[in-house]
Amino acid sequence: MSGNGNKRTPLVAEKRYPTNGPAKKKPAPNKAPRKKPAARRKATPKRNKPRGILGWILFPFQWALRIIWAVSWRLGLVVGLIIAGFSFYFASQMPPVGDLIDGRTRGSVTMTDFRGEVFAWRGDQFGGMITVETISDHLKNAVVATEDKRFYRHFGISPRGIASAVRINLRENRGPLSGHGGSTITQQTAKLLCLGVPFDPNKWDSEAEYENDCRQGSLWRKAREAVFAVGMEIAYTKDEILTIYLNRAYLGAGARGFEAASHRYFDIPAMALSPAESAMLAGLLTAPSTLAPTSNLQRSQNRAAVVVGLMEEQGYLTKAQADDARANPATLSETARANAATFFADWIMRSGPESFTRNTTEDVFIRTTLDPEIQTAAEEAMLSVFETEVRAGSEAQAAIVVMSADGAVRAMVGGRNIGDTGAFNRATQANRQTGSAFKPFIFAAALDLGMSPYTMIDDERTCWKRRGAGDWCPENYDREFKGPVTLIQALAESRNIPAIVLSEDVGRELVRNVANGFGLNGDLAAGPALALGVSESTLLDMTGAYAGILNGGSQVTPYGLVDLRIRGDNDSLMDSQGAGIGERIIRQEAARQLTWMMTKVVEEGTGRRAHIDGWEIAGKSGTTQGARDAWFIAFTGDYVTGVWMGYDDNRPLSGVTGGGLPATIWRETMTRVLANKTPTPLPMLIPERPAQSGILHSEGGEVLDQDILNLLDSIIGN
Repeated sequence: MSGNGNKRTPLVAEKRYPTNGPAKKKPAPNKAPRKKPAARRKATPKRNKPRGILGWILFPFQWALRIIWAVSWRLGLVVGLIIAGFSFYFASQMPPVGDLIDGRTRGSVTMTDFRGEVFAWRGDQFGGMITVETISDHLKNAVVATEDKRFYRHFGISPRGIASAVRINLRENRGPLSGHGGSTITQQTAKLLCLGVPFDPNKWDSEAEYENDCRQGSLWRKAREAVFAVGMEIAYTKDEILTIYLNRAYLGAGARGFEAASHRYFDIPAMALSPAESAMLAGLLTAPSTLAPTSNLQRSQNRAAVVVGLMEEQGYLTKAQADDARANPATLSETARANAATFFADWIMRSGPESFTRNTTEDVFIRTTLDPEIQTAAEEAMLSVFETEVRAGSEAQAAIVVMSADGAVRAMVGGRNIGDTGAFNRATQANRQTGSAFKPFIFAAALDLGMSPYTMIDDERTCWKRRGAGDWCPENYDREFKGPVTLIQALAESRNIPAIVLSEDVGRELVRNVANGFGLNGDLAAGPALALGVSESTLLDMTGAYAGILNGGSQVTPYGLVDLRIRGDNDSLMDSQGAGIGERIIRQEAARQLTWMMTKVVEEGTGRRAHIDGWEIAGKSGTTQGARDAWFIAFTGDYVTGVWMGYDDNRPLSGVTGGGLPATIWRETMTRVLANKTPTPLPMLIPERPAQSGILHSEGGEVLDQDILNLLDSIIGN
């Protein structure tokens, strides 16, 4: 092997195994001698500094805080896990969004006039499902800006919002949970859903009781609401939660959801709302019934201005848009502003089938006989007369009914409180003595028997005996007796003695039958006082009875409902068949002669105030004892109109008779109704004067015992 002459490097094997002989030691490098490590000191325990007086005072508190912290974070962890568990449980139970849109437990009733135009709503209105994508952006922004500006950033509850609400409540000297609640839109939606608890009629007597229970504000309820809200946030998107809220929120005047409210107040869909209209609707969420524009438009507009400010502050509106919304606040549609025919609508709700009106669970549409122009005429006439001819502060009331000859009610005013839903309706609910307004039915019975309008009756003082009391000697309104008078004069001047004599001559039973046949089904008096209208009736029934005279002597049943249908169903569930003109009560000839006689009341008698140039008018006035009730009912060729006036507590009117203010209200109403119309002649028959006629007399008689009480309020009226 060749090499380079240098010393060979040992092989690995040679390194691994030792050679024979001692190994050479390498010289040690020059290093400083290693010092022996010093022995380790024993660590002395650290002594606490003296606490001092302050330290000993604070020591118990520090100790308590350590314990509280140790317990609280563990407890908080457990509570957090429990809340999370319940939230996920609620989330797993949430139904599809579509199932939560319409949560009403009762339906609605929408009423239209005879032309098909909506004029009134009752029940809970729902305008159909809307979503965040199908409404005006202004509405979405207004709701978020007003109710929950951090809606898209929180997880269902807002600690900042709650803290702010507590601070405001305390500053306003309320309890921390009273007043402002700091609820998020999610929490409000949870409340609207009643935390997932459905209405159970076996548990709650009414929907109102159910809703009150859902909205109670106890601490435990708030805690459950918060957990349910978090569950909603897990189950639904933010837009889905907002969609549920927009559809279920109550916005006053029976409107459930913003689509219904948009139509109710502005007569437009929610997708077409302007910033001002959106702000007004969003502002209602605070107090729907109080702030509803139909209740107080100015108050609603003031609240809307606050909402516009919030929208501008949060960047949803430019300054120019906000200024325009404040300068041009939202106003009600013509239909909503009119708030028309509340008494008529309430009558339809009371008289219609309960399952489709007051307690309907469906959305019902009812077409009615209402004529809005006639309704407006009646309302304006009443208000005008009370403003110009009745002393200020008077509590007297009045009622008006206008109907066609077939009984179709075209207008109804049940009192001076026009526009008050649910108010007492004096046209349909008040049973009052009819006075001399009852007399046409006595004359109808006589004419039906064949008597002539020229038949003579002796108008002289006549007395009837009463058992256990003095004689009953009724008088005429003018305290005079005119001797023999025709039936025509007796009716025109509303003379009492001839009316009683005529009633006794044809027979009280026949008079009662005729009155009943024409629709006066009350408890009619049994004695001679029957002729003076001591019996009671409603204005609606009396007006319907006069309609029977106009249409030729046939029974008339007043009606207002023409057609009733369920939303989405083209089949009519009920209509006006069976109402209107019924069986004949008196001969047509007798009815036509009576109509002619009643024109003399307006032309020459007690009803002259009702005269309207160019029109034939037949009618009758009536005033009860002490002027507690004053009536005027009359008809033209097209319409029958009845007016009643009196006090609710039955006090006497001051200086009022049926031929006075009631006749004036009648004329003011019908002047407006008949304006620009061609006069329609009355269907009347002018009788021939007979060559001679006998005179009906009365020798008096005995008044039955059951009449004694009736006669205490007997009629000395016109």
